[in-house]
Amino acid sequence: MTQAYIVDAIRTPTGRRGGGLAELHPADLLGEIFTALVERTGVDPSRVDDVIAGCVAQMGDQAWNVARNAWLSAGLPVEVPGVTIDRQCGSSQQAVHFAAQAVKSGEQDLVVAGGVEVMSRVPLNSSGDPELGYGYPFAGAGWAKHYGDEEIHQFRGGDLIAEKWGIDREAMFDLAIASHANAARAQDEGRFDSQLVRVAGVTADEGVRRSSDREKMRSIPPIRDGGIHNAPLASQIADGASAILVASERAVTEFGLTPIAKVHTASVVGSDPVLILSGPIPATRKVLGRAGLTVDDIDLFECNEAFAAVVLAWAKDLGVPQEKVNVNGGAMALGHPLGASGARLMTTLVHEMTRTGARYGLQTMCEGGGLANATILERL
Repeated sequence: MTQAYIVDAIRTPTGRRGGGLAELHPADLLGEIFTALVERTGVDPSRVDDVIAGCVAQMGDQAWNVARNAWLSAGLPVEVPGVTIDRQCGSSQQAVHFAAQAVKSGEQDLVVAGGVEVMSRVPLNSSGDPELGYGYPFAGAGWAKHYGDEEIHQFRGGDLIAEKWGIDREAMFDLAIASHANAARAQDEGRFDSQLVRVAGVTADEGVRRSSDREKMRSIPPIRDGGIHNAPLASQIADGASAILVASERAVTEFGLTPIAKVHTASVVGSDPVLILSGPIPATRKVLGRAGLTVDDIDLFECNEAFAAVVLAWAKDLGVPQEKVNVNGGAMALGHPLGASGARLMTTLVHEMTRTGARYGLQTMCEGGGLANATILERL
């Protein structure tokens, strides 16, 4: 079986809701990243076998296969197919998994994987909002038979995880403050420079706060009545796009490419859909087991900061040292443009591995419906 190599990984800055990327059509935003990826790697775009992009709210501007629409909007070859997938928040991480699987199988040689979400234009939960007249996804007879009338919501899931794993709220504020501080340091030290593509005049992630007032953070009411998490303890709604070029050994040789890492091992799991967000724990165990590695073998971790409790419960359960996790900030500071975040985390991870000389990096993220992906990268 051939290896699946990462040749390059890039992203837009993440724009705040209503910020510098809000007026861009999602196909144009993702198309900008596709164009930049082709230019940076020097590949002939007509030789790309497939384009796989993640997007969660596939309606309105993001409907009807935004992966294909973005490729065409960028003026790239019409002969290259595209497909849009939805594995909730891990959609673009799953896009990389599918790309790597296609390459490792020998069926394809060059695959572009990435994702997009412009949440300023297509709001959070749009595709499952009964107020829009489309019904509610957790209301069928079969669902009721197995899960009754349990409230299914990510906000509740985050709170349930905090309760189940005994996560202290002050520890959550510590994590949020560290997320912003780490992201600010990364910006100041130019750690993102090699991965960012300037779009619409936006040159830096817009959600990073240079200072954090703990008392002010405490004073903000919880997201749900009686809940634990408030806005500072949750990922920021954001706009963004990301893309990664995955290549086979044959393509690397034929096109004279210089890969920066390989997809060592990948896994995906299902978990309790009521807790929703606990999946990174079994996903990490599974990917480490398949790789024959332990937590101690991993140099850097990216665990998506959907909610503070998710990261802290995952680290507590698995014994992951917090100083190795999200060293350049996470989604509480950098934002979480849903469909783009999986490849955004991977982009940030692989560039940090290159900068520090790390051998192994592990990425995982919780996903709606009780799902989680995990990926181990090995630097070359």
